[in-house]
Amino acid sequence: MTLLAASTREEIADFLSALLTVYVLCIIAWIVLSFLFSLGVRVPYSRWSNAVMDFLRDVTEPYLRIFRPLPLRIGPLDLTPIVAILALQIVGGIIIGLVRG
Repeated sequence: MTLLAASTREEIADFLSALLTVYVLCIIAWIVLSFLFSLGVRVPYSRWSNAVMDFLRDVTEPYLRIFRPLPLRIGPLDLTPIVAILALQIVGGIIIGLVRG
């Protein structure tokens, strides 16, 4: 029975790790695409690019909004996503370590 529990805990930890990685990649994609679109790379009236940006904004903005009140702007540079990714990695690593036991 303990072997089954250990295997299950390992699978849950692996799932959480993969989920964390996907979410960090979504945040990075949001950063890169919003930067490119601010430079004018966006195709006007493109349903495809609007759908991608809407999805990434809807997925990442609730988490990033937690860090927005902090003074993380240096001129035009917003460090909010970087701090959010670091916090996510630290807390996620702790949780995954606790699940693994």
